[in-house]
Amino acid sequence: MPDTETPTGELTLRTLAMPADVNVNGDIFGGWVLSQMDIASGIIAGARARGRVATVALDAMKFIRPVKVGDVLCIYGEITRVGTTSMAIAIEAWILRNKLGSREKVTEALFTFVAIDEEGRPRPVPPQDPATET
Repeated sequence: MPDTETPTGELTLRTLAMPADVNVNGDIFGGWVLSQMDIASGIIAGARARGRVATVALDAMKFIRPVKVGDVLCIYGEITRVGTTSMAIAIEAWILRNKLGSREKVTEALFTFVAIDEEGRPRPVPPQDPATET
């Protein structure tokens, strides 16, 4: 049954689930979905930090439905917290079944990133750019 709720956050990444990404059960491997979510959250965190970031934690990930070959995986995200050097990014993964079918939420998680300098040390997250505030 399709979800009636709407994705939270901005669409950050869309990709097609391919046969090379399946597990032994024929569903898309959860690690592949997780990596797509990490990529999307890194895009969001890097833009907010205006530079390099690193994933430091992944909290509360839960798989709701399987992803199948031919589904379009759509990753939505939003920043939920900004600290001195870190940011929390809420991520939702939704799919379009068989490339254009019903939209269904498949997983969600909370990622924590830290802004880093060129030597990989934590650095302050710069203040929000007023031109990009929503």
